[in-house]
Amino acid sequence: MTLRLAEKDLAFPVLLAPMAGITDRPFRDLVMRFGAGLVVSEMVASQEMVQAKPGVRERAELSADVENTAVQLAGREAYWMAEAARQVADRGARVIDINMGCPAKKVTNGYSGSALLKTPDHALTLIEAVVSAVQVPVTLKTRLGWDDNLLNAPDVARRAQDAGVKMVTIHGRTRCQFYKGRADWKAIRSVKDAVSIPVIANGDIVDAAAARTALSLSGADGVMIGRGAQGRPWLLAQVCNELFGAPEPYIPSGIELVEMVQEHYLAMLTFYGTELGLRVARKHLGWYMDEVATPAGLRRAVLTSRDEKEVLRLLVDALLPDREVAA
Repeated sequence: MTLRLAEKDLAFPVLLAPMAGITDRPFRDLVMRFGAGLVVSEMVASQEMVQAKPGVRERAELSADVENTAVQLAGREAYWMAEAARQVADRGARVIDINMGCPAKKVTNGYSGSALLKTPDHALTLIEAVVSAVQVPVTLKTRLGWDDNLLNAPDVARRAQDAGVKMVTIHGRTRCQFYKGRADWKAIRSVKDAVSIPVIANGDIVDAAAARTALSLSGADGVMIGRGAQGRPWLLAQVCNELFGAPEPYIPSGIELVEMVQEHYLAMLTFYGTELGLRVARKHLGWYMDEVATPAGLRRAVLTSRDEKEVLRLLVDALLPDREVAA
């Protein structure tokens, strides 16, 4: 089952959500290695990107020759959004995604992210600026609304479609819910009914069963998976297999899992540099260890070590079943 995005065909309608500090290039590359329809970068602040503030451009690092990668931009001014879109398109971005869903206070206090749901006329100027600035498809990610009194996602999606947006992803919560409660997949159907472009359901999709239910209740054309992929970069490929007949992914275990995690760890150190990479890697290593129930003491040793070689050695004990060190 392919997903048509403008003139692009995505092999399967299962997408990796943008997650701040998580969906960097090493993680996106790993997810795509297993299989996914589209992977989206962590949110990039448009003005900071254009002004080349340290660390911002790295978050948009794409591997320009890699298909099915999108860059997500956030901002509140049309000029900066358009300029950032041009820059990332020039650097190889195949899709530009506009963030109107981030609920974080540091984003919404700056009138970006999901705060734009409160000012849809202004939000439309940002959308129009980005669509006009690039030739690649532009997509939108947002929420059901700001709160229960402002559930305006259908209207926002309709106006975005009229402005040239080619796909919209809806997280099934309002901004004021943050990540509390349960995502309301059924409520996404009102957005699907309002537009003719593809609609993607997002929120609490942690396995194939949840994806199947989300698709049924929402009527959406595909699903976007975020937190469920933490520590399980193969999850999207699993969902593609179980729901859409993609080849079954080979999920590593034992020493092969150790080797995959070690490779991911080293990729982060290379990408960020050793000092920053050591800090960034901890969250990912923690999620991998959560999956195999690593004992607390061993987990602590892995996450507190600042020695690259020691971490690689400790990961063998931390991730192998029954803590049996391979011969």
